Amino acid sequence: GLALAELIATISKPTVSLVLGGGHSIGIPLSAASDYSFISETATMTLHPIRTNGLIITAEPTFEYLRKTQDRIVDFIVSHSKAKREEIVKRMNCTDNMANDVGTVLFGREAVELGIIDEVGGLSNALKKLREMIALQNMENNIQ
Repeated sequence: GLALAELIATISKPTVSLVLGGGHSIGIPLSAASDYSFISETATMTLHPIRTNGLIITAEPTFEYLRKTQDRIVDFIVSHSKAKREEIVKRMNCTDNMANDVGTVLFGREAVELGIIDEVGGLSNALKKLREMIALQNMENNIQ
């Protein structure tokens, strides 16, 4: 998922993301990877630490690898949004927001207030923004 987010972030054409329903887990870096992002009013985003399942070797190098992977994800979100690292980590490790897990469920406006998403809006907003960005890029290319 992080590889896809990095791919989106490096596209030379304008990109706009729209979160509808739920943008959970790796959906957060995916939506933050675009040049501009929207979330619908009722959409949610679940911010949580990385998870594993199955057999893992419980040795310090395994835990260090998990910490480094978590840092890569947090760093990506922070570098591609207006969110502050401390707030992301705090919400990611929150234990009083979810029923039986760790993390935070953010609703549309909360994701904007936190700085992960640029604006609350829907499909028409996203398409309008994308058209504006394309027109601006075309004008800049014609000037050069």
